[in-house]
Amino acid sequence: MSDTPSIRAMNFALGFMLLALAAFAARLAILFASDGWDATSATGFPLTLAIFIALAAGTLSAMSKMDQDRRTGFLGATVIGLPYVWLLALFLVPFLIVLKISLSDVALARPPYMPQLDLSEGWSNLTAFLSDLDFENYTFLTSDDLYWKAYLSSLQIAFVATACTLLIAYPVAYGMARAPQEWHATLLMLVILPFWTSFLIRVYSLMGILSNDGVLNQFLLWTGLIGEPLQILNTKLAVYIGIVYTYLPFMILPIYASLEKLDESLLEAAEDLGCSRFQAFWLVTFPLSKGGIIAGCFLVFIPTIGEFVIPSLLGGSGTLMIGKVLWEEFFNNRDWPVASAVAVILLLILIIPIVLFQRSEEKSREAGQ
Repeated sequence: MSDTPSIRAMNFALGFMLLALAAFAARLAILFASDGWDATSATGFPLTLAIFIALAAGTLSAMSKMDQDRRTGFLGATVIGLPYVWLLALFLVPFLIVLKISLSDVALARPPYMPQLDLSEGWSNLTAFLSDLDFENYTFLTSDDLYWKAYLSSLQIAFVATACTLLIAYPVAYGMARAPQEWHATLLMLVILPFWTSFLIRVYSLMGILSNDGVLNQFLLWTGLIGEPLQILNTKLAVYIGIVYTYLPFMILPIYASLEKLDESLLEAAEDLGCSRFQAFWLVTFPLSKGGIIAGCFLVFIPTIGEFVIPSLLGGSGTLMIGKVLWEEFFNNRDWPVASAVAVILLLILIIPIVLFQRSEEKSREAGQ
């Protein structure tokens, strides 16, 4: 046990070396992918390559001195840590960049915001940089009703669309789970089949179906149910149809995964105890499929709030959603700070219910134990 601190120090050093190795590998990739090979790149590349080789050699040398159990444990911990590195690089760091931009001021420059951080000027520049950041953009969002109306409209559309998707997806998933075993693979393939086509192409195809001269109106006129074409395209109804059609597989698959592994003997026991089929479903099947329902609702609700393509193509100018507002702020108004503030608030709206749900699940599991 006396060598435990040294083992921990070795593991920490190896972990740091692996992280540094990944950082310098990314630096090498950036240098290779740069548009121009200027003097800075020419001098920075050999130094980066030398540090990369030194870190790789040091890591391999340290691992070669480990015994088999310690090497296996360290490699296992490294593999487990890779998803956290992925989240750090592709979620936390971009979020911090967007948060910084949201605290900046718009400027006619490239990039179009101020202040800019220049670490080469030392500590005084860092202090001045932090002092120039403010919450002016967040204050502006509260003064213009366009933004809170867009948030409320997005939440309302996402909630209604998620509920409609659930109402359609649950019977489909239930039928798939109760189908003969040899049909499961075929039914799953039919659910996944729309993913083989581009998302944009599917939305454009809906435009052809829902237009005044589209397939749906022509069919209704042929059957005599209507006397003139219905205005479906460029309405909120078209947005709901597009969202349900596009995200339906994301709701079906997790519900099917929950129902497919359900023990049918539980239903037989419920019926033996006097429950009708509906009562057995409501008291046994539905509660046991709650995990799949919640997962499916999150998979549909979260991307729907920030949806941009569907409301733009199917909803027209009359449909107000926060994704369209974001696009207009970034690309039409070129107001990156305000757009970043909108994005930060949207992310907080999405993260808070997820965190609360996870905590409630942990408490329920602890209570069950």
